[in-house]
Amino acid sequence: MTTTSTTPFTVALVDDYDIVLTGLAHMFDHYRDRVVVAEIDANAALADDIDIVLYDSFAQPESDHHEIGELVTNPKARRVVVYTWNFHPELVASARRLGVHGYLSKALPARDLVDALEAVHSGATVFNDAPRRAASSVGLDWPGRREGFTDRESEILALITQGKSNQEVAALTYLSPNTVKSYIRSIYRKIGAGSRTQAVLWGVAHGFTPDHRRIDHWLGGP
Repeated sequence: MTTTSTTPFTVALVDDYDIVLTGLAHMFDHYRDRVVVAEIDANAALADDIDIVLYDSFAQPESDHHEIGELVTNPKARRVVVYTWNFHPELVASARRLGVHGYLSKALPARDLVDALEAVHSGATVFNDAPRRAASSVGLDWPGRREGFTDRESEILALITQGKSNQEVAALTYLSPNTVKSYIRSIYRKIGAGSRTQAVLWGVAHGFTPDHRRIDHWLGGP
């Protein structure tokens, strides 16, 4: 992908987990001449419009794209890009219908992510092909990574901590119920939990509770 922009474009990062946002912001550190992270704190006022809102899908209700649709129509966001591990055809088709300008894989190296965002800023619509399940880009972070959770295990524990049932987790992640159960068993082993209650309490104590201010902020809330 060819670089076309000569001045940095601005990106606002939208996700409800501090550690996810911080890791993503750090990925852009070596590209400050091309991209400026304009917002990471939802409590800070925005004086200018944002070139790209990058919506990180971690533990968000991906089967309900109401939030993404609201972002697309927000006049402060010139373009909206979804950044995700989940390339289920229904999710991709929904994003296209909503008018999303990019649908990018978390497996992209930082350089390729910046290239793709630069192309979106220049007016292109960039939808990655569905990747084979691969490791997330170097530099990304997520709750529980230091405790040995994979990105998918972390997302499932976050959904459980939000109070989702196994059936709801399966629907939100487009995984089968048996696959969800397998992930949950692995999570229990890693944290030494013997019950769902213990797992939820562990999640609450280790940063798996979302802070909805960031997405609410972009949807017209405080």
